[in-house]
Amino acid sequence: MERKRILVVDDEIYIVHILEFSLTMEGYEVVTAADGEEALKKIEEDRPDLVVLDIMMPKLDGYEVCRRIRRDEDHAQLPVILLSAKGRPVDREVGLEVGADDYIVKPFSPRRLLEKIRELLNRGEIGRAAGF
Repeated sequence: MERKRILVVDDEIYIVHILEFSLTMEGYEVVTAADGEEALKKIEEDRPDLVVLDIMMPKLDGYEVCRRIRRDEDHAQLPVILLSAKGRPVDREVGLEVGADDYIVKPFSPRRLLEKIRELLNRGEIGRAAGF
């Protein structure tokens, strides 16, 4: 079975390292980006199966990156998890309105994030098997 590729996008190198380590230990291939523009390039070049996306980043914020993913026919179905220090209900609402599949607040539980990643990837597999 082919390893699933996850794009981790965050300008906090510490978060990137934690996620890269945790996801690699779970058997995922990890690609990283430090800002929104780089994230969009990596989506085109590396074709990830899921994106974990920070909101507050240089160049393009995570909300705008998510909007652009959803507008792109080739990537509109790509699962996106927003991972942010912005924890107000309105922030979560905006995240879901721009098309995120889930919104997790920092500090976060790596175990909860891994469960959500598995859930979203499995949902995609089930949909593809059913012809969606």
